[in-house]
Amino acid sequence: MDAVRLIGVSRSALAGSTAVLEVVAEAWQAQALAQAIGSHLAATGPPELRGEARGLSETGGRGCGALDHPGLRIGGIRAAQLSEVSDARQTLTGLGALLGDVGMALVGVACATDEEGLYWQCIEAIDAADESSDRVRGMLRRLTVREQERRPGALRDSTAGPS
Repeated sequence: MDAVRLIGVSRSALAGSTAVLEVVAEAWQAQALAQAIGSHLAATGPPELRGEARGLSETGGRGCGALDHPGLRIGGIRAAQLSEVSDARQTLTGLGALLGDVGMALVGVACATDEEGLYWQCIEAIDAADESSDRVRGMLRRLTVREQERRPGALRDSTAGPS
């Protein structure tokens, strides 16, 4: 399944989560998706994104580790369905929005819980989502630079004098 579609499914599932364990499970799913997208882009994405994409994959993996996932739904790990990233910019923009949603949902869980263990899991997962978001923004900046460099007339020879 294409990354953009998986991100849409994840955002919908997170928005529909009402119970604490559902929110935690969806946050875990989002980090697993960030890890999978990072791995995919590191292997097959534009060369200028590959280093940052490896970092996104590692950060997503840490985000998964920060959360226990007892509430994973029967559907299993959604990120395992990732088959392609057809549009890197659209994927990264959507992933950034999903990670922002995850952070906000986890803040809500952390503020509402009386369980110290769950609170600290949420705090660690919020940090991981924030770090993943930073990686995504970095990759989007690199894509912008690449696109500007490829535009005709974008780079002018600064050593050439007036005609």
